[in-house]
Amino acid sequence: MKRIIAIVCILSLTCAATAQQKTAFQTSSAWTPEIDVRSDIAIVYGAGDRRGMTFGQRVQSWRDRGYQTHFMTGIAWGSYEDYFTGKWDGKNHFGIGQVERDGDTIWHGRNVPYVVPESTFIAYMKEGVVKKVIDAGISYIHLEEPEFWMRAGYGEVFKQEWQRYYGFPWRPQHTSPENTYLSSKLKYHLYYNAIKEVSEYAKAYGKQKGMDVKVYIPTHSLVNYSSWQIVSPEASLASLPSIDGYIAQVWTGTSREPTFYNGLRKERVFENAFLEYGSMISMTAPTGRKIFLLTDPIEDWPRDWGDYKRNYEATFTAKLLYPTVADYEVMPWPERIYTRPYKLPNSDSSILIPKYYSTQMQIMVNALNSMPVSENKVSGVNGIGVLMGNSMMFQRFPTHQGFEDPQFSNFYGQTLPLVKLGVPVQTVHMENLSYKATLKDIKVLVMSYSNMKPMSPDVHQHLAAWVKNGGVLIYCGRDDDPYQTVQEWWNTKGNHFKAPSEHLFRLLGINPAQPESRVGKGFVYVIRQHPKEFVMNEGGAKAYVELVRKAYEENAKAGKLLVSNSLHVSRGMYDVVAVMDESAEKEPFVVKGPVIDLFDPTLPVLASKSVEPGRQALLLNVARVKQPAVPQVLAAASRVYEEERKPGSYRFVVKSPARTVNAMRILLPSEPRETILTGPGGEKITPASVSWDVSSKTCFLQFDNSPDGIRVEISWGR
Repeated sequence: MKRIIAIVCILSLTCAATAQQKTAFQTSSAWTPEIDVRSDIAIVYGAGDRRGMTFGQRVQSWRDRGYQTHFMTGIAWGSYEDYFTGKWDGKNHFGIGQVERDGDTIWHGRNVPYVVPESTFIAYMKEGVVKKVIDAGISYIHLEEPEFWMRAGYGEVFKQEWQRYYGFPWRPQHTSPENTYLSSKLKYHLYYNAIKEVSEYAKAYGKQKGMDVKVYIPTHSLVNYSSWQIVSPEASLASLPSIDGYIAQVWTGTSREPTFYNGLRKERVFENAFLEYGSMISMTAPTGRKIFLLTDPIEDWPRDWGDYKRNYEATFTAKLLYPTVADYEVMPWPERIYTRPYKLPNSDSSILIPKYYSTQMQIMVNALNSMPVSENKVSGVNGIGVLMGNSMMFQRFPTHQGFEDPQFSNFYGQTLPLVKLGVPVQTVHMENLSYKATLKDIKVLVMSYSNMKPMSPDVHQHLAAWVKNGGVLIYCGRDDDPYQTVQEWWNTKGNHFKAPSEHLFRLLGINPAQPESRVGKGFVYVIRQHPKEFVMNEGGAKAYVELVRKAYEENAKAGKLLVSNSLHVSRGMYDVVAVMDESAEKEPFVVKGPVIDLFDPTLPVLASKSVEPGRQALLLNVARVKQPAVPQVLAAASRVYEEERKPGSYRFVVKSPARTVNAMRILLPSEPRETILTGPGGEKITPASVSWDVSSKTCFLQFDNSPDGIRVEISWGR
């Protein structure tokens, strides 16, 4: 009997492993009806037992509801009280925290420090966390947010790691640019090593148990970490054999970080999110790793629900404008979104998520379950890239020798002026230059060493070869920042370059005093300005944009550099549109219908949709529906199961969280004669709204949701 049960378990695990893994959410809670999101995967957070519930029971509560289960935990912090307090190995480890210059530890929460990942912590992560999770039958492990704060690096544990890594005593990072650079480089190495060791252990231990363990890294983008002055391994992990993919953690909280453009500092949530997602995708695409794109319908700080909605639409649209990716983490913490009242700014009242917003959110989330990968390109010129690298995180110290980079403007100076013109600029990671796919479609590449440095001379070998083969390179920078002289490969071991660009220019065979040079089949331009000047000064980007235009049209001979105030892409039956403000063009972007507006909880059918500057849209284009003669649910604030079609009738079951309202658009051959709704207990339900739209041949239904399922039966004709 035990053997039969074991075989059944193995078969069920095999089926789960081969099932669709397209959408996911993360939760620290056990299943409850209010948070039954109906994605493919429930990523269970934290391996600790709870009062009255073990970790295994928490996992099982989601499996019992049909979810595949993954596991997530922090790699830089977490609820590891047994480790910190000494219950695990008899030693107190609170001294492992990341320490600031004033001696304060940086805390993530009560008794939860951000850690310096030295050997005992790594051993704990392996034996105290990962082993337990694999023993529970989970083969997908997410090691979240390997983060070391730039302002940290003053604790005794870090000083010991410094001595071990560099072979000379610790130096306080605030005393020189070189010490800042060396401090950040060590932080980078420590988390690279921690991820490498823990992920290799997970693979090896899983193999011992006959399991194929996959390891993912949920992480902020390189754009955000650099902006927020955090150090993380980022792109280097994509080449580790023990890493299978990433979750791109982009949401309102990261994307609303203010940026400079045309001399004005303000929030630019859509544009920022677009660049963040782009940097994550370009980091993984050449390596073939899988990536889930995350958005959050709310954020960590209290705002009003209108703010959450507006910025959720902006970040959601930004990720859909990358049609080569169709895997998503649809939300973190559904328990926070659905069940926690939020105190509004300038108010003493706290309210739960409004019904109109939860309906809209669920319509958007369920659209992701059917969102296809598409070969369509986003509108605009797709052949312009901007080089970036992990060392962006190494020189974010506020000020050294009078040099500063306010709001990470040396990066945004290269990118924002192009995005604002409807050019979907692609970020290119120098760590991936050895992959042929990295520069395959790039016609013009912009780069600067004003905010980063090459970590290897190989970077220049790849760039020089690309230019000589026909690429057009635009180098921006004065090469006078204090990090040019840090102790690195370009000024050690027989090299005597005053700046790393000198090595690149030598390989290219050009005189950088000449603003334009032909190199083989390609061209090189040198602009002796820091890119931050393009955005921190009013009108500062004009000459830069004109040079990009010249490089693209005349040198690369890639066609006209088309500009607009919008970005648009079609993905199957969906149209994704973003229209930007701060542009010379003020016209809206118009999509001809009939289209269903998925950002409106009433799912209106429109003859056309006009998207104004500063707004975004997700539209379902009825004319592009596959198999239009087949009855089907086109959009819903629920997930559809058990579909059954017969002549003259269509029936199905829909499931979604309790205490939310469903709205549906259903494509039918003709107007319904009868619509019957049946609750999970067999009770008849009267819909709150039923209507028919002739132009789209769709029926609109609205009724309260149930995680146990509402059966819908529709008949038409005689």
